[in-house]
Amino acid sequence: MSDGDVIKDSVDKLAIHDDDEIDSNYKPPPEKSIEELLNADKEDASLQKYKEKLLGDANSGKIIFDENNPNKVIVKKLALCVADRPDMELDLSGDLTNLKKQVFIIKEGISYKIRIDFIVQREIVHGLKYVQKTYRLGVPVDKMTHMVGSYPPKMEIQSYTTPAEDAPSGMMARGSYTVHSLFTDDDKKEHLKWEWVFEIKKDWKDN
Repeated sequence: MSDGDVIKDSVDKLAIHDDDEIDSNYKPPPEKSIEELLNADKEDASLQKYKEKLLGDANSGKIIFDENNPNKVIVKKLALCVADRPDMELDLSGDLTNLKKQVFIIKEGISYKIRIDFIVQREIVHGLKYVQKTYRLGVPVDKMTHMVGSYPPKMEIQSYTTPAEDAPSGMMARGSYTVHSLFTDDDKKEHLKWEWVFEIKKDWKDN
């Protein structure tokens, strides 16, 4: 058996079930506009004050970051963050087909986080989720789904950072991985879907 066969066999054993939902019984709350939120519970002054503070500038009129973009969510950037090292970033505002050419090198066993930078415009978005599926040699080996939350429209970039994850380690873990990322929401609206690549090596200097 060749080394390639050994690695393929090891990857096959790591395969995960490619189910799409964490909780199929979850029912998202009905989506409400900014106007509906502000008009609800008007008799509760403290709640109104809290909602106005939460919504910020959005309660005084529509916030539109890009007039030519009809989407409520504009995903700008993905960053892979490792302590004491510069963030490794993917620009998600251009041609997504070029992302596979930019390979992130990751030292085995390190702890890392993923940050998503995005713009919310026009209306509140409810129940944002970041879904990531990782493949090795075409076999799914990892999946994570993070509840990002609900966000009001703002002219500034907003961000979500995942909890820390540990990169796999060991000789069999080293190699190239393809990641399918999806930024979606409670209504299964796909705000952006993209693919990117990282490679696990024994050390940073093995570039």
